[in-house]
Amino acid sequence: MLNQLDLSQKMTRAEYKEAIDNLERKLGVLQREAIELRIPIIVVFEGWDAAGKGTLINRLILSLDPRHFTVYPIIKPNEEEMYRPFLWRFWIKTPANGRMAIFDRSWYTRVLSDRVNGVVKKRVWQTAYQEINSFERQLADGGCLILKFFLHISQEEQKRRFKKLEKNPATAWRVDKGDWENHRRYGEYLEAVAEMRAKTDTDYAPWTIVEAHDRRFAVVKIFQTVVAALEQRVDEARELEETPRKRRSQVNAGKISSSLLDKVDLSLSLTREEYKKLLKKYQKRIRDLEHKVYMKRLPVIILYEGWDAAGKGGNIKRLTRNMDPRGYEVIPIAAPNDIEKRHHYLWRFWKEIPKAGHIAIFDRTWYGRVLVERVEGFAAVEEWRRAYREINEMEEQLTNFGLVLVKFWIHIDKDEQLRRFKEREANPFKSWKLTDEDWRNREKWELYKEAVDEMLFRTSTPNAPWTVVESNSKLYARIKALKTVINAIEAKL
Repeated sequence: MLNQLDLSQKMTRAEYKEAIDNLERKLGVLQREAIELRIPIIVVFEGWDAAGKGTLINRLILSLDPRHFTVYPIIKPNEEEMYRPFLWRFWIKTPANGRMAIFDRSWYTRVLSDRVNGVVKKRVWQTAYQEINSFERQLADGGCLILKFFLHISQEEQKRRFKKLEKNPATAWRVDKGDWENHRRYGEYLEAVAEMRAKTDTDYAPWTIVEAHDRRFAVVKIFQTVVAALEQRVDEARELEETPRKRRSQVNAGKISSSLLDKVDLSLSLTREEYKKLLKKYQKRIRDLEHKVYMKRLPVIILYEGWDAAGKGGNIKRLTRNMDPRGYEVIPIAAPNDIEKRHHYLWRFWKEIPKAGHIAIFDRTWYGRVLVERVEGFAAVEEWRRAYREINEMEEQLTNFGLVLVKFWIHIDKDEQLRRFKEREANPFKSWKLTDEDWRNREKWELYKEAVDEMLFRTSTPNAPWTVVESNSKLYARIKALKTVINAIEAKL
């Protein structure tokens, strides 16, 4: 397809000036409207070495308010980035609502240079197509406008530009042996680009191929594409403002016919003597495993969801009691703050993904989207329905990276919850743990139960299964959780 492009297209100086003056004015106005409408924007620039990415990015941003965009030049991942899933370093750079992120190279290095140069195995870059499409679809579904440009020049033109750069002492440093090696493998890169475009050119994140032999022609094509896409998105956002989203708590939508929670045996328990013996044994084992996790550079996430007063805090406390605090972090998740609300809801969780060799323990998680946000109406129906797929995709990416993911639902019955609430209420040292919100949530027990059942059904996958922990007996629950974590890490090791 790239071989069929007409690279001889040019634009005269007069044509260029007439077109660009109008486009610059439009782009400035559209940026202000996007800020007002809180539209996040991502612009990706990929292309051949010496195709002019830096020059064209610079030309684009001259028309923008610099307070509202960030340019990210993407180079080889550093050690911190290599110890996390490959999309992590891009997730943390995704823009807040109303801001623009411009990427000079991007996540597509995985299926371009990493592929051609053998940096990763074939199965890794092939899997990356699915992960990239999921990443872009999640952002687009969350309201992000994604524009992707590939700057195309011929092999002959690239050679001419390399030689021109080398002749000038001020620019000779920009061409090295690696650039000439890539030039020699132009045909292999051409094949990779063609497959990349075929597999990632989507309606929510389309590719625009820019004929980049003539700089003026390339500038105008990029501006026209950005302006047209922004005009369409601004119009859509204006219409959406006039059409309030449905925020009904439709917990019966897609209701699961049978309840997994009803089948849980909450009579399971341990004697104090059994508990003490097993606790000592497992706490010693988990400390030994923590060391092995670090030595083997194994990333681990342990997440806790459960009913109020089910014992999540006490469970986490026993899990970590003998662990080295330098090797783990407990991440308590509360309602999102103002900064977090301006990003895609998964952004704040991607930021906390542990690097290889470390353990992250989440006290509540991204499942809030399909639990409290669903039941309380904080997420629109289409948002929490979509979240099942988004969460499964995220967890698949984590486990593809080799991460051990352990998911606990800490379960008690309604009578046990009431008993614990009253116990907390009567104890001056525990009364702070009981809030008005806990009582309000209890009144919606059946609605939450339906949401939990559907969550367990739709997000328990072979790579990331749920473990329901019977917690009417706190002693039994603590031992089961410890044993489950130990088994999961040992199996991976």
